[in-house]
Amino acid sequence: MTSEANTVPEKESDLGTRAATAGGILGALAMTSCCILPLVLFSLGATGAWIGQLGALYQFKWLFFAFAGASLAYGFWKAYRAAPRSCADGSCDRPLNRRFMKGALWTATLVVAPSLAFPYIAPPLPGY
Repeated sequence: MTSEANTVPEKESDLGTRAATAGGILGALAMTSCCILPLVLFSLGATGAWIGQLGALYQFKWLFFAFAGASLAYGFWKAYRAAPRSCADGSCDRPLNRRFMKGALWTATLVVAPSLAFPYIAPPLPGY
């Protein structure tokens, strides 16, 4: 009975870390949807009226940033804190691949930071 109580929080912890990492990645993609994504798509040759419609998402930029920032903060907290190990009955679950999670979180952070700064550094760029 005590071993079941000890393993459930660990699985929930893994689920929380995965959810936070996925939320950070989705938040990073949402951050790029208003400013950087149309520029990248246009640079790659994608054209159409739908690209101009992505600019309408700019008004939600701060909501996307709040979601991405909260997800990234929670994900970093879950990924870098020491996880308690409970193997009282001798059967331990396979540990979460924290190296992948940390890499995904740092990648999402490297996408969110320029997306947040892009409206302030873009005006001096030629042709923008």
